[in-house]
Amino acid sequence: MTTILDNIIDKKKEEVAMLKTSGLSYTTNRKPVSFYDRVAASKTMSLIAEVKRASPSKGDINLGVNPVEQASIYADNGADAVSVLTDTPFFKGTMDDLKAVKSSIDIPVLNKDFIIDPIQIDRAYASGGDMILLIAAALDDEAMKRLYHHAKEKNLDVLVEVHDEAEMERALKLEAQLIGINNRNLKTFDIDLAVSERLLRSYGKEPAFFVSESGIQSAEDAIRMKEAGARVLLVGETLMKAGNVAEAVRSLKVDL
Repeated sequence: MTTILDNIIDKKKEEVAMLKTSGLSYTTNRKPVSFYDRVAASKTMSLIAEVKRASPSKGDINLGVNPVEQASIYADNGADAVSVLTDTPFFKGTMDDLKAVKSSIDIPVLNKDFIIDPIQIDRAYASGGDMILLIAAALDDEAMKRLYHHAKEKNLDVLVEVHDEAEMERALKLEAQLIGINNRNLKTFDIDLAVSERLLRSYGKEPAFFVSESGIQSAEDAIRMKEAGARVLLVGETLMKAGNVAEAVRSLKVDL
């Protein structure tokens, strides 16, 4: 059965093909800002706060958002990084969003996209990304290793996303320093915070910082994920829909 992830990757292959024939060059000499170092030094739960206009599972979330204003509120209220969705067909984001956000804040910026080719990493780096996402469910071992090392050569942080034991084993084999546990099943898009708890019971002592992604809505959820062993939260929809964004950000920065 074809999944939403399959559909996204098919579109992404078309996008990569266009990038390769566009003639555009993505050379730059910038020094990325380390998210890993911020997490290592933090005495509170670290937070990657996301700018997300829409998603396949939720439809339109906040189409009218000004990415720069949203990111600035995040940064001013204690977020440790800002994630910017740059996929257009499914999430209604753009690379211009990433560039605009990076030019307006000092904290690290994650280029949140479905990366399947090194040219996307080159574009992320040139556009201001400090960190990229690699989704284990979308990549085989060879591709994941190649993309991981390509990003590290540019001194980019890499968030390797997993959602089950087999994918966790693959991420650990890669010696990933930042491992995201997605509580959303990318095939069904169902959400369950118990996914983070289950995987961290088995793998929480491994030498990586674990990021709990999806479904975090409150300080109580943040505490629950801290107690499970997560050091970082990635929160999008909750913050995009919050009546008071600043207060919502601060509420998630629980003490470790």
